[in-house]
Amino acid sequence: MYKIYKNKNKTNTNKTNFNIEKVKQFRQNQPNYKLTPLYSWQNFAQNYGIKNLLIKDESKRFNLNSFKALGVSYAINCIENKDDIYVTCTDGNHGKALAWYGLQTNHKVIVFMPKGSDQKRVEAIAKYGASVTITEMNYDDTVEYAYEYAKKHGYILVQDTDLNDYKDIPTKIIEGYSTIITEIQQQTNEQITHIFIQAGVGSLAQGVIATLLQTTKQIPYIGIIEASVCPCIYESAKNNNITTIKGNPTTLMAGLNCGKPNTIFLPMLIDNTDWFFACSDDLTIRGMERSLKPFNDDQPFSGGESGAISLGLLEEILQTNPQDFQLDENSTVLIINTEGRLEDQ
Repeated sequence: MYKIYKNKNKTNTNKTNFNIEKVKQFRQNQPNYKLTPLYSWQNFAQNYGIKNLLIKDESKRFNLNSFKALGVSYAINCIENKDDIYVTCTDGNHGKALAWYGLQTNHKVIVFMPKGSDQKRVEAIAKYGASVTITEMNYDDTVEYAYEYAKKHGYILVQDTDLNDYKDIPTKIIEGYSTIITEIQQQTNEQITHIFIQAGVGSLAQGVIATLLQTTKQIPYIGIIEASVCPCIYESAKNNNITTIKGNPTTLMAGLNCGKPNTIFLPMLIDNTDWFFACSDDLTIRGMERSLKPFNDDQPFSGGESGAISLGLLEEILQTNPQDFQLDENSTVLIINTEGRLEDQ
């Protein structure tokens, strides 16, 4: 179900300097912005012997079914020019967010998707007026293609990972994700002891960890979760060197099907993570099912193919070996439902 790499060299060091107040000010003026729900699954917690489980539900973000618009909107706000045409590669949610924001700000958007992309994801992007092309390449090669295409035509690449000299926009995207943590800090005073968070290229995880390091004195245990077929961050941490997963991996977790990590804050992410997990699809299926059928009166939600993996993994851990992860009656765990189910696009 999963393999694990335990980090023996956690340092809690931070070399980032996010302008969190600037992000907050942007949100205050952003149309249709509101906090997404934070559910308290007390019955789940009681059943498994922990203090509480908190679930941040990003399927409710801007009615887009994922968290991605937080990064896209903030980054574009920092660079916007009325004549810009935006280009990106996506497995679905990032491109949808860019298309949505491009429509709001009257910008043309060109989206490239990797081979095997689900037609529902294509349609979800196209309905916002973007041009969508499915390539014959995997995700990482399609990112490179989008980069070269934008460079050739003088367009603006809006991508959440770094490429060669391309770092400014992905850095702003990562910074935009700070909103998730600052919202949670408004929504609860509970001391969070554990965070389990998904990673494709790792931009969300980098944003979450950097924000925690800037805003809290007591850093929780952190677990980074990837798909077992392409655990590029897991392997990078294990090898102590940036590691890329080649080929054409296939996983239900399309949003995590990335073979090359975002290197901008990767050292910070690795230095501050306790456990790296590489998980099989059966765990996310389990999480998706539990999200819809919680214990007693815990709040059900739409846990997506990538969004529910943290819930599935957590339940497996709690049923088998919680003591290995310092999980007990004093533990308050945070997970983030990064996306809703594909059928809810």
